[in-house]
Amino acid sequence: MAVELILLEDVKDLGRIGDQVRVANGFARNFLLPRKLGIAVTKGNMRRLEARKLGLQQEHEERVAVAQALAEKIASTSVTITAEAGEEDKLYGSVTPQQVAEAMAEQGVTIDRHSVVLEEPIRQLGVYEVDVNLHSEVQAKVKVWVVRA
Repeated sequence: MAVELILLEDVKDLGRIGDQVRVANGFARNFLLPRKLGIAVTKGNMRRLEARKLGLQQEHEERVAVAQALAEKIASTSVTITAEAGEEDKLYGSVTPQQVAEAMAEQGVTIDRHSVVLEEPIRQLGVYEVDVNLHSEVQAKVKVWVVRA
């Protein structure tokens, strides 16, 4: 069963602020509503949204500006992660997004571990470019050096 919502934030692959979208009940109940990304479509909510739309857009632009500033800081950051490795520089485990986030925190850049995107686990020593999603519109790359402990 589908539910109609008004988006309060831009949601990747769904819509922009103020858009009226139709989504699955579970997606609305488990993702959009708890994160306050959308509200139910009612006449009252439509009127309130029209009155708040300019304010919401300004708040959104401020969050994007903060994310862009953080992205610039991240781009100039390089982190080193030490790991045990065997023959042919293969790690005994793998480097996780949590380890990348912790290494960045040591450099003074605090991010959520869920923002770190590893396409596949890092299982060898070397230098890697790791994506960090800061906002639906802002991504950054951090250079991660994985060295032998």
